Amino acid sequence: MNLHKEVGYFEALKFFSFSLIQIIYGLLTFPHLRSIFLNILGANVNLNLVMMNVKFFNWHQKGPKALTIGKDCFIGDETLIDLYDNVILEEQVTIAQRVLILTHLNVGYQDHPLQKYFPKKSSKVVFKKGSVIGASSTILPGVTIGEKSFVAAGSVVTKNVPANTLVGGVPAKIIRKIK
Repeated sequence: MNLHKEVGYFEALKFFSFSLIQIIYGLLTFPHLRSIFLNILGANVNLNLVMMNVKFFNWHQKGPKALTIGKDCFIGDETLIDLYDNVILEEQVTIAQRVLILTHLNVGYQDHPLQKYFPKKSSKVVFKKGSVIGASSTILPGVTIGEKSFVAAGSVVTKNVPANTLVGGVPAKIIRKIK
């Protein structure tokens, strides 16, 4: 495999540029400054939110413009968000600590022996108004978390969660409806 042939020089330069932007983002210690910086970079982030020490990766794909966060949201420490595709948080979404939000799956480069079985794919992740994601949960690509739904801590969400529902487990399953 020739990395420069598969990735390309422009993509490598873009990756390097966004790596520098990620370093600058990491130096911003106050949540409000992070929100302003993300908006400057093209994200649609409401300034009425609390975003702790949140990390992003795949800035060089869709990057900050893939991020939409509504008002009155909270995103906890060490949450990791994949910006390969869109991530949308409607109003009053709470994401606890160490949550992993994935928007793409890829086993490796084009010549990886598993590519034909697991082709690269990406899809947006949506958190509807009032949803809550428990600590250390993983949300997979293409998932929508329904309005006023709760994902229990440590869950792996592989499919859409209906509105007003508590889900939990690996993979996450419906535990009960929330009235």
